[in-house]
Amino acid sequence: MLNLTMCRIIDLSLSYRRLCLIVLSFIIVYLQGCATTKRVPEAYQPISRHLEEDIERNEFAVAKGDDVIGRLAFITLEKGDTLPDIARHFSLGINGVSAANPGVDIWVPKAGERIMLPLSFILPDAPRKGIVINLAVMRLFQFKGDSGSLTVLTYPVGVGTEERPSPTGQMYVARKAVRPTWHVPASIARDHQKKGDPLPAEVLPGPQNPLGEYALYLSKSTYLMHGTNKPASIGLRATNGCIRLYPEDVKQLFEDTPVKTAVSIVNQPYLLGQRDGVVYLEVHTSPEDLDTAEFDKIYAKLRKIEKESGRTLDWSKVKKVLAEARGIPVPIFEIRQGSEKRVAEPIEVRHPDELYGRPGVPELKTNAWSVLAAEVREEIEAVRLAAIINHQGPPIPARVLSRGAGYRVVAGPFNNIGEAKDAIRRLKIDLEIDAKLIEPDMKK
Repeated sequence: MLNLTMCRIIDLSLSYRRLCLIVLSFIIVYLQGCATTKRVPEAYQPISRHLEEDIERNEFAVAKGDDVIGRLAFITLEKGDTLPDIARHFSLGINGVSAANPGVDIWVPKAGERIMLPLSFILPDAPRKGIVINLAVMRLFQFKGDSGSLTVLTYPVGVGTEERPSPTGQMYVARKAVRPTWHVPASIARDHQKKGDPLPAEVLPGPQNPLGEYALYLSKSTYLMHGTNKPASIGLRATNGCIRLYPEDVKQLFEDTPVKTAVSIVNQPYLLGQRDGVVYLEVHTSPEDLDTAEFDKIYAKLRKIEKESGRTLDWSKVKKVLAEARGIPVPIFEIRQGSEKRVAEPIEVRHPDELYGRPGVPELKTNAWSVLAAEVREEIEAVRLAAIINHQGPPIPARVLSRGAGYRVVAGPFNNIGEAKDAIRRLKIDLEIDAKLIEPDMKK
């Protein structure tokens, strides 16, 4: 990742800081060719092994005066794992897992590779009541109780694209619905029409409904918090502005959230927080995507900490966290001498016997309809493509079959020719794959 020391700055005074950030925007393209590092920060070396069911994922107690919750963990991958499957099992978004583990292949990571689970979070800089969604982090925080006994429930989310961003500001839950009907907005209908994928005026509940099983309608018209039939999109900028959750998470949110609950949506890529006398910094944007206004807020807070403590911050740590942008809380400053000894140490997690929500791939039957998605020479490319197809929503089961000197990616089985042709249509629209129909061998 980018090394900020190349900017040759001594401190982060305003003029030097702005100069450095300008320089970074010019050299980032060059530096992207450099090898990334997977070195674990010294403050975060795991010390013990735990069963995965013992790991806190969604619910955390918030100690008075603290801004940091959770604990980082590590897991060793097994053959067939994908980062989206690991992310969903531990209630993380793919953005968080990928950023915390630069250089790891999302779809075909190596068996035996050890990755970080970013299960520690700095709370957004917002009132701790109702629901707060941080778009930059792609995470929702729901606060329960008061300052004397505060609990936070947190879930990863998918958010709006750059073309159709999610809104920010204050709103509330206007109403809720189980098995909602999706009334297709005109703008979305036009987009699908251009792609040759016409949509009906409304989509009834079922596997084709992108709202999933639960929806919470916001007071800002046309925006919702809802489930999804595309769970691999959680942790991505992939919606038309709505807030999208895993099916299991939106069910819990739905049950825990009364109508009229306040919802605050913010966009804070730089987060600063304290726990047990240690200051942590968490960064969710790379230097070339600098948010100047948000960065200036964090810089002012850091200078204030220096002034109030009467001690100098280790600015080299700050620069390193900004450069790496791994989306994890990193300790950068001890408010009290020796307080860094109380930094929550990461734990090693045993790999679960089965990853929750992992797409199943049924046995391919020669007497059923199937689809040839691709023929490639390299096995790893075939495995990658099969994994991507398996994680479409709704899922299209696919597997890799060897053939001569190459490999085939075959999707199916399908119950009839209509289902097979629908899969061909979706592969073309969603992945630009020109798939071919494979007729069943009725002799077998």
